[in-house]
Amino acid sequence: MVVGQGGHGEGGKVIGAGPRLAQQRVSLGPPVGVWKDRRVTELRDIFTGSWRGVLVTLKRDGRPQLSNVGHVYDPETDAVVISTRADRAKVRNLRRDPRASYYVTTEGLAAYAVGEGLAEVGQVAAAPDDAAVEGLVDHYRAVRGEHPDWAEFRAAMVAERRLLVTVRFSRVYGWAGPVASSRTPSA
Repeated sequence: MVVGQGGHGEGGKVIGAGPRLAQQRVSLGPPVGVWKDRRVTELRDIFTGSWRGVLVTLKRDGRPQLSNVGHVYDPETDAVVISTRADRAKVRNLRRDPRASYYVTTEGLAAYAVGEGLAEVGQVAAAPDDAAVEGLVDHYRAVRGEHPDWAEFRAAMVAERRLLVTVRFSRVYGWAGPVASSRTPSA
């Protein structure tokens, strides 16, 4: 705490009133712009710290449709990538209206983050060696590691008509919480 004679300092707030009382400037931390940048970084770290979340799409009538999914977060593109089947409601919803939200939380619900943006629906896996299946292999490795039988995996991706959905964030909000930096990733 700094005692002074009035004025507002960077990151501080003036407390006190009248000529009899000394003005006190109490440090409230870094300037708002710095705090906001650090907070957004902490929120984005929550996407990295977990591989599970909830994808929110919009039904035809405007109500939300929620899906529990696994994801890979790419900090370079600020996007989550999920694997799903072409016949799922979330895919139909996103083809009609690409607006999406993605919610993730930490273990113990100590913090959460929501990313909003437009979704891109990838190509359906059509052959074991096509680009869609290669993307699904990369996604699986990032989430689970090595598969015991990649030929079987590739065939399953085609049989299940799987594809990747990418949600690029245009906005991120949430609560980093006092313990967000000490959290452990969800298992």
